[in-house]
Amino acid sequence: MSQLLLGIDVGTYSSKGVLVEPGGTVLRSHVTEHTMDIPQPGWAEQDADKVWWADIVAICHALLDGHPYTGEDIGGVAVSAIGPCMLPLDASGKPLRPAILYGVDARASAEIEDLNRTLGKDTIFELSNMALSSQAVGPKILWLKNHEPHIWEQVGHITTASSYLIYKLSGEKVIDRHTASHFIPLMDKQGMKWSNRFASQVIGLDKLPRLGWSDELAGEINAGGAAATGLKVGTPIAVGAVDALSEAISVGVTHPGDLMIMYGSTAFFILVQNQATPDPRMWSVAGAYKGQYNLAAGMSTTGSLTRWFRDELAADLPSETAYNTLFERAEAIGPGAGGLLMLPYFSGERTPINDPRARGVIAGLTLAHTRDHLFRAVLESVAYGIRHNIETFRNIGADVRHVVAVGGGTKSLAWLQIVSDVVGIPQSVPALTIGASYGDAFLAGLSANILKREDLTNWVKPGYLIEPDPARHEQYESIYQQYLKLYENTRSIIYSLNSNRPLSKVTQAN
Repeated sequence: MSQLLLGIDVGTYSSKGVLVEPGGTVLRSHVTEHTMDIPQPGWAEQDADKVWWADIVAICHALLDGHPYTGEDIGGVAVSAIGPCMLPLDASGKPLRPAILYGVDARASAEIEDLNRTLGKDTIFELSNMALSSQAVGPKILWLKNHEPHIWEQVGHITTASSYLIYKLSGEKVIDRHTASHFIPLMDKQGMKWSNRFASQVIGLDKLPRLGWSDELAGEINAGGAAATGLKVGTPIAVGAVDALSEAISVGVTHPGDLMIMYGSTAFFILVQNQATPDPRMWSVAGAYKGQYNLAAGMSTTGSLTRWFRDELAADLPSETAYNTLFERAEAIGPGAGGLLMLPYFSGERTPINDPRARGVIAGLTLAHTRDHLFRAVLESVAYGIRHNIETFRNIGADVRHVVAVGGGTKSLAWLQIVSDVVGIPQSVPALTIGASYGDAFLAGLSANILKREDLTNWVKPGYLIEPDPARHEQYESIYQQYLKLYENTRSIIYSLNSNRPLSKVTQAN
C-alpha cells in the first residue's frame, strides 16, 4: 500500500521537497533555486507558473524518477509556500500577472491609509484581531483595482501561493485559515470564516478560496496534476499551510507557549496559543489545527539582508565560502560592532512597528570601520529586531515558554549566539532542521489518515541549546535602547527621503 509522504515547500529564493516514510525517516530530498523580482523599491513579485509551479514539477520529477520511487508509492501530499501573497486568476484559473508577495511588498500603503480612514482602524481590528500592514492582502487587492484596472476587469479569483499550487495539483480552490487570517478586512476572527461585512469595498467572497485547517484533506491529485508531476491520480492532498507554519510543525512547535523563530530570507515568529491575545502591533491568526491560535510576527529583511551584503559588498569573496568568511570575521569584532548601529528595515518593516515606509539606517560610521564591522552590525540589527518582537509578545501578555530556532540562519552558531545574547533567551535547535517541507510531509500523513498528531514526537529529534551570555546581554542593553530611539529619531528624515527620491526600476537577479 502507498505509504510514503511527499512534502514540498516553495520559499522566497528556493523550494525543497522531501520523501518521508511514516516513521519520520527522510528517504530523498531535492532543492531548486529561483529568483524574486523587485520591479521598484518596496515591491516584490514572482511568476506563479515559471517559479512556483515549475518548482513543484521539477521537484516531483527529481524525487519520483523511478530510482527507486514513483508516484505509485505516495500515500499523501502537502504543499506550503510563501505567503500571504496576492495572485489574481482569470475565470479559467490562469494567472493574470505576477504574484504580489507577502509583507516584503509594501506598495499598498496608500490603500492601507484609505481603508483605515473609510472603515476605521478600530472597526478593522474588532473584526480581524489585527491591524492593516504590508502583510495584509486586502489592501493589495485594492491596489490592483486602483492601479491595473485592465487586469481587475478580468479577475475571476484571488488566491495565494500555497492555494494556487493545490489548485494546479487537484483543481480545488482552498486556503488554510492561518494564511486566510491575513486577508484583512475579509476574515471574521470570531468564527474563523470569511466575512461579508466589507466585501463590497474590497472583493466579493465568491472570488476567494474556501477555508480549511492545515491538516484537513483538500482533495485528490487530478489528471492534470498527475500528468505534470508523475503523482498518481487520486492521491490525497492536504490543505497545507504557509511556509512558516509548516516549519513550526516540522520542529514540534505545536503546544501552547512554544515559540518558533524562523531564520529565513525574512524572520518569522509563531507562538502557539490556546486562546488569542490580539494586539494591533502583531498578528493574531488561526493555528494549524482546529481550536488553536497563533500569535505571529515577521521582520521584512533578515536573511535577505545578509544576502544583499554578500552580493553587493562582498562580491570579491568566493561565493562558496563568502558567508563562512563574513560570519567568522564578524564574530571576531565583538558586541557593539565597534560603535555601529543599524536598522534592518531595507524593505520597510513588519512587526512590531508595521511601517512600510521605514528604511535601513547605518549610524556611527568612521574611517576606521571595515566591512567586518558592517557585517557585525547587520547581524546585531536583526537580533535587536527579534528582541523587539519578543518583548512585544510579553508586553501584551502572551506566554513564551520555549523558543525553537529553525531555518537557514541556524547554520551560523555565531548569529544564534548574538541573538541569544541580545534577547537574553536560550534557543533550542533541533537535531533535524530540514524545514517546512518536513512539516508538510507530516501534514500529508495527517490528512491521508496515515499518521496521528502524537506521532510527531517520533519525527522531532532534540539537538542543542544556545544559552545567552549574561555579561554580553548586559553590554547589549543600552545599545538596544539606542536601537529603539534610532528609528523614532530618523523616521521623519527617512519619510522625506522616500518622497523626494524618484523610483528606479531594479530587478534582483540572484
